[in-house]
Amino acid sequence: MTSPELAEEVLDDLDMLRARDPRGLLPAVAGAGAQVRETARLTEEAGLERITGGGRPRGLVIVARREGAVAAQVLRALLGPASPVTVDIVPGPDLPVWTGPSDIAVVATRTGAGQYAVAPAYEAARRGVSLLGIGAEDAPLRAACSTARAPYVPLPRSRVRHTTLWSLLTPLLKLAVDLELVSEATADLAAIADALDEVATECGPAQESFVNPAKTLALELLDALPVIAAEGPLAGTAATRIADQLATLAGLPATTFRLPDQRVAACSVLGGPLAPRGGEDDFFRDRAEDTGRRLRLITVRDTDGGEHDGGGERDPRSAREALHEVLRTATGSNVPVSGLAEHGDPARHGRLPRLAQQLAVADFTAVYLALALDSERANHS
Repeated sequence: MTSPELAEEVLDDLDMLRARDPRGLLPAVAGAGAQVRETARLTEEAGLERITGGGRPRGLVIVARREGAVAAQVLRALLGPASPVTVDIVPGPDLPVWTGPSDIAVVATRTGAGQYAVAPAYEAARRGVSLLGIGAEDAPLRAACSTARAPYVPLPRSRVRHTTLWSLLTPLLKLAVDLELVSEATADLAAIADALDEVATECGPAQESFVNPAKTLALELLDALPVIAAEGPLAGTAATRIADQLATLAGLPATTFRLPDQRVAACSVLGGPLAPRGGEDDFFRDRAEDTGRRLRLITVRDTDGGEHDGGGERDPRSAREALHEVLRTATGSNVPVSGLAEHGDPARHGRLPRLAQQLAVADFTAVYLALALDSERANHS
């Protein structure tokens, strides 16, 4: 296991970070705000009015995997159960059998290539389904959309794998605004981009570990087994993304719990056999004597969604109340806690900009952890 001292030395050495980052993950994550602005412009130029002019569809069918699927889950969670249209997320290559001319199909993928992306586009055209494509600028998906006279958002080839969430989510948010499913104030792309820029300044490689929230969390996760507790459905989508990034980039498994419905399970884990035993956690202990990873609770807050879930439970609890119980359990079991992007004044941002900041800090953390462990260079040498 890499020692915290060695990891901190790596994270504060810019030359070492560059050497361990052959794909340029750090610059790509730092450019998330620029991604939003550029993709917003490309979406405007794509001409969404070709599919929104007829009014609201019966449903949105989003064909996506990995980051595209996360973007679709964010949209579905944002719309919530009161949404006037259904939002279905499918991996492709097949469209649901019920998809028809009263629906809109969106194919969201970084590359715009592969059978899972191209086949549903041609199938949508054959069935008379309105179609929106998102993918690389010279991809086969663009040709399929052109054949169907459907709008296409062409993403630059410079997009780096595992860092393109906001390139895929931005057109979905713009589509939702144009269909009057969410307000422009809720899906304020300029505010989201500014929030992402703030994180890039706070968490960039030039900021030393002791003042850098992402580097600090990466060091805390060196010997940790993360347990991620999410306050409600929108935070739950963020938790899924965070766990996937930690696993994919740093090889670190994480367990996620969406509150309030998984409150009992989260408390059982935090108070169970993997919880620390024998008194307070000793920050200055000799980690060479550790025999395994130690639980660490990571909280993902959504104060706007905390009171709107769990009403149908036999024992009703809001997500906020459930999170407080999880925190009490962690404290009672001596499990350390990291609040994701809770520094500063989160209340000055709207709901989606707050989510953007949480996801950005988590992306930086996963990249820093991968670079500290040198797993990125090892996997792509």
